Amino acid sequence: MSEKGEHGNGGAMKRFRERYGRLLEWVVVALMVVLAVEVTLGVIFRFIGSSLIWYVEVASVLLAWLTFYGSALASVKRAHIGCPELVERMPWRARRAVNIGAQLLVIAFFALLGGVGVWITPILATDTLVSLPWIPMSVVQSVIPIAAALIIVAEFTHLVELIAAKRPPPQAGGVALANGTQ
Repeated sequence: MSEKGEHGNGGAMKRFRERYGRLLEWVVVALMVVLAVEVTLGVIFRFIGSSLIWYVEVASVLLAWLTFYGSALASVKRAHIGCPELVERMPWRARRAVNIGAQLLVIAFFALLGGVGVWITPILATDTLVSLPWIPMSVVQSVIPIAAALIIVAEFTHLVELIAAKRPPPQAGGVALANGTQ
């Protein structure tokens, strides 16, 4: 990497993405631990004949949250499913333009999703979980706009790198994977 890439804006963006990814990793790990403990407790209580009435509903919510926050983490790590073969065969300028266009579409989609999430959350404030009526559905569904914002931040960091790239990255042969390895 060039001197500027190590110490300039490219290095700062890379450091930000690494820290941001670590934060999201902690959130995802915490959700996984809470989900595992909650389900294990539910199974134990059911086994001893004293089922917890709320554990299935809470497990469903935790799984949904894990999915959304895990998607944000996957965005930071560039680990979502993709089909780069066709784009990788394009000349570098066309490939860069297509990648920038794709990033803009992804950001627009998640901005729309987040906007709808913000719009719908207050409407759900009067609904509650069935088994835990003191938890409003607006809290449960808040994961949608929050995760959308987290994904937009992740995708924006990649967009900045795409726009800043003035020449193709050096490759040692083979097709580069989404995480930058070969």
